[in-house]
Amino acid sequence: MIEYGFRLPSSHDNRPLKFEEFERHLDKTILVSATPGKYDYEKTDKKNIVEQVIRPTGLVDPIVEIQETKGQIDDLIKRLNVVIKNGHRGLITTLTKNSAEKLTEFLVEANFKVKYLHSDIDTLERIDILRDLRLGVIDVIVGINLLREGLDLPEVAFIGILDADKQGFLRSTTALIQTIGRAARNVEGYVVMYADKITDAMAAALSETERRRNIQIAHNLKHGITPQSIVKAVKDIAQHRSTKLKGGKKSDATKVPKEERLRLLAEMEAQMDLASQNFEFEKAAELRDEIERLQAEWGL
Repeated sequence: MIEYGFRLPSSHDNRPLKFEEFERHLDKTILVSATPGKYDYEKTDKKNIVEQVIRPTGLVDPIVEIQETKGQIDDLIKRLNVVIKNGHRGLITTLTKNSAEKLTEFLVEANFKVKYLHSDIDTLERIDILRDLRLGVIDVIVGINLLREGLDLPEVAFIGILDADKQGFLRSTTALIQTIGRAARNVEGYVVMYADKITDAMAAALSETERRRNIQIAHNLKHGITPQSIVKAVKDIAQHRSTKLKGGKKSDATKVPKEERLRLLAEMEAQMDLASQNFEFEKAAELRDEIERLQAEWGL
């Protein structure tokens, strides 16, 4: 086919570029990341690195305390009671599913309004749990890897990190910095690491957090800024769904083959799951609403 002109020569190897091939096409490149990794630093000259750690809200990185593991649950309960009494919420991260489940059961028995957020929870329930936390229907969320980049909960003023001195990717320097940062949306936010020793990862995370605090505090003093908690509206997903269904444009199903409709829905569901995993819940909700609309319209 190529020889007789029916196909382009490129069809011999028709695929996306491999990363190494893509790199060869790069000349002058700007790398942007909230959490730059080893690759970013290796490819960038130190004098060309520009930091953006100053927040326009004036919020500083939270104070981080280290508490020994002996009596940690009693300490956790005392802190949660104070946080909730002040109208705020708490997040607790553990290392194993078993420990998260047991802690959740214990807190429920202690009359806390708490939910356990884990990987088996589907997209819609995950959205509802986080929304309930923001509205005060629940006061505490327990999880393993729920404190990831992009989780924006201004109502959270306390984060408890259990087993902070254990080795692993969930307790690496980057992971700890990201987790600590989740408490930086609230002016009263603070973090407690429960540990019996200070690991290299903990020391690095504490040092970086303190460095960022000092930069922000100096900026606030220089410009007379008073830190203010982030104010973010809690969108009513059910209302959003109703509006979308009433006002959405209808497509002509007769013009779309059934196989194509099924393929499109499967692709949208994959995008919805990915958005949920990345904590892009508003995007996930919009995709879910559109999927439901199309399923109803197409009779699927």
